[in-house]
Amino acid sequence: MFSKIKTCVLYGLEGYVVDVETDLSGGLPNFSIVGLPDVSIRESKERVRSALKNSGFGFPVSRITVNLAPANLKKEGSQIDLPIAVGILSANKDIKKNIDDKTCIIGELSLDGNITKIDGALPMVISMRENSFERVVVPVENRDECGAVDGINIIPVGNIKDLVNYFNDSLIIEPYRTEYGSFENTDLSEVDFSEIKGQPAMKRAVEIAAAGMHNILLLGSPGAGKTMIAQRIPSILPDLTFEESLEVTKIYSIAGLLTTNGLINKRPFRSPHHTSSRAAIAGGGSKPSPGEVSLAHCGVLFLDEIPEFPKSVIEVLRQPMEDGSISISRANGSFTFPAKFMMIAAMNPCICGYYGDPTHECTCSRSQIDRYLGKISGPLLNRIDIQIEVSPVKYDDLKNESDEESSCEIKKRIARAREIQKNRYANTRILTNSELSGKYISKYCKIDKESEMLLREAFEKLGLSARAYGKIIKVARTIADLEENEFIECRHIAEALQYRGLDRKYWR
Repeated sequence: MFSKIKTCVLYGLEGYVVDVETDLSGGLPNFSIVGLPDVSIRESKERVRSALKNSGFGFPVSRITVNLAPANLKKEGSQIDLPIAVGILSANKDIKKNIDDKTCIIGELSLDGNITKIDGALPMVISMRENSFERVVVPVENRDECGAVDGINIIPVGNIKDLVNYFNDSLIIEPYRTEYGSFENTDLSEVDFSEIKGQPAMKRAVEIAAAGMHNILLLGSPGAGKTMIAQRIPSILPDLTFEESLEVTKIYSIAGLLTTNGLINKRPFRSPHHTSSRAAIAGGGSKPSPGEVSLAHCGVLFLDEIPEFPKSVIEVLRQPMEDGSISISRANGSFTFPAKFMMIAAMNPCICGYYGDPTHECTCSRSQIDRYLGKISGPLLNRIDIQIEVSPVKYDDLKNESDEESSCEIKKRIARAREIQKNRYANTRILTNSELSGKYISKYCKIDKESEMLLREAFEKLGLSARAYGKIIKVARTIADLEENEFIECRHIAEALQYRGLDRKYWR
């Protein structure tokens, strides 16, 4: 007796179809699984046996061979428990109907026959939809994240007995659908920009960075408010779109960090400690999983005290900052994870923190300062669009009782600027100004003769690189968008140039 069930395994963010072929034959009772299964799949034999017995089904006393095809593809994950159990029940005629090739089954079994939640369910469902499957059987606990996917029926099942009754037409399970037609971020942040006193220059720079998704460096003495403002940036970022929410949820689902039953509707804010390893930041492991750069996709990656990170860890950021993705190569294949994030780096100007501070004397020697700043390389600095020096907060600002501008007011301006960018780049894959490449800069960022003369003079006097030149124009484009100005004017270029001076002041 033979049966074939369709299931899915993940490699990175991509799901691949696997055939679970089950054969029951005469001979000494034996249960074997072949086809490059990993440890979790080999252990499924005991889970499947106990789950079937505790659900009231007899376990076949025969030679059971389960083949996972294609045989040359390594299979990983406990989601193959359920298709193996269904394959045995189908071959033993407990399931009387043939299960068609348009049905995919994923799920982990507990010993009592319940179907438990799995990691990576959402990317599996999306991959199966792309492979023209019509329905996917998923654990009940995964139904909310999977039910948001259009074009495929989600069949949520709580235990194996219900699944058998469903296939035998004695139980009706309606396809589950999560409605996100009016998808909104209803999260009310506990932190707000109105709590920040003074610091108008820093607030302006951060608003520009958020409007165009530009990377930003905050440099200043301890207590100036760098960390405080960075933690409040998510409160001014536009709400996630439905498509962005799907992308972010896919990544968190694979990483096993999905704490909600449905889609993530809040932009990620990742703040790794400076003791984090390269694998933690970039992603990796024997079975590559997303790192911090991918977990910050569509959100913020905040590196506080960035010089304290090992230099090898900092340098690994250069490629994802430029490409918006990161590729991890291992012996068993190459994996690519999305990594479009807004990087916020905060640092002191020296070890003691008071180099250049007007109110405190610096106790560091010149060589100590150079060595400290030298932890941030020129190529990395060149990839940071906005560099802003944060001055100490004045006493009068702290005691000022007048209301500061709230996150809600700033968010409205940023959302409007993002909408302008979305409409401008409607026929491209670009979402924000920071993603513009060479040919698009010349197409969408035209400047007049006065601005061109200013840029030429700055390019020659400051010794700007070609990358820095492009960054200045992109920042100027964002400044113009915040003013809802169709054209980039000389004053926009002048303001953008102000955000490129720290490397010449501190990094000699």
